[in-house]
Amino acid sequence: MTFQPVLERIAEDIGRMPDRGRPAGYIPALAACDPARFGMAVAEPDGTVYGVGEWRTPFSAQSVTKVFTLALDLAREGDALWEHVGREPSGNPFNSLVQLEYEGGIPRNPFINAGALVVTDRLHTRTGDAAAELLTFLRTESGNPGLAFDLDVAASEDAHGDRNAALAHFMASYGNIASPVPVLLDQYFRQCSVAASCADLALATGFLARHGVRADGSRLLSRSQAKQVNAVMLTCGTYDAAGDFAYRVGLPGKSGVGGGIIAVVPGRCTLCVWGPGLDERGNSVSGVAALDRFTTLTGLSVF
Repeated sequence: MTFQPVLERIAEDIGRMPDRGRPAGYIPALAACDPARFGMAVAEPDGTVYGVGEWRTPFSAQSVTKVFTLALDLAREGDALWEHVGREPSGNPFNSLVQLEYEGGIPRNPFINAGALVVTDRLHTRTGDAAAELLTFLRTESGNPGLAFDLDVAASEDAHGDRNAALAHFMASYGNIASPVPVLLDQYFRQCSVAASCADLALATGFLARHGVRADGSRLLSRSQAKQVNAVMLTCGTYDAAGDFAYRVGLPGKSGVGGGIIAVVPGRCTLCVWGPGLDERGNSVSGVAALDRFTTLTGLSVF
């Protein structure tokens, strides 16, 4: 199957959408993005990439990066990670403090902000620089040595990061954070600020379509661990809209408030779509619609 005609048809459909949501207003560096912008890429396991629209335009990856830090830490410590973060959908907004109180400082899953802070903390204690470890991985897997942090975005998040600081301090009070909170927040904000294109992120996600095998043929995750990451993406990857995303798209996916969404068809391909306009739950309006059309047109789904 060649994906290019499918992508071109999707782009035409997206171009007719009357409302594509609003960009993330609470991060000033993202608020000015035009919601009409759109890009989409599909990468096959052998590295062949198809794209449409602004598929080579870098954008702020934000929470999409949580998939990669999860995989990098899971590769190092295995199941011990799950003693510190759960694997269940949250049912609450991604930056909620509520569940931490009655669940003893253990975040519900690694993709809400609290869970991602725990994962970044654990990766940082094992590597000495979690953000640099992430960036090296993304550069290698995408084949793009120019990938970098957007320090303006990181500074913007830091200046408006009181809730993330509260989450980190609260979990530290339960002994679930090892790093000094200011150090952890610096790592986390830099991690989320990575600027990458749809092509970059589709390629970097390829190890999940290859059941844990990296682009160079080495193994990052066991087949079982790759299945675990895909499963958590399916059930928890789109904040408190994971059920609707599974219903509409039928693929493991992870969204970010920069407007990106990555998705995986195990054994077949990986995708990344970008549309800066978000719905009320923080997911790209045009991105979800494009992935919905992709699975409908191709018949590719995990169901």
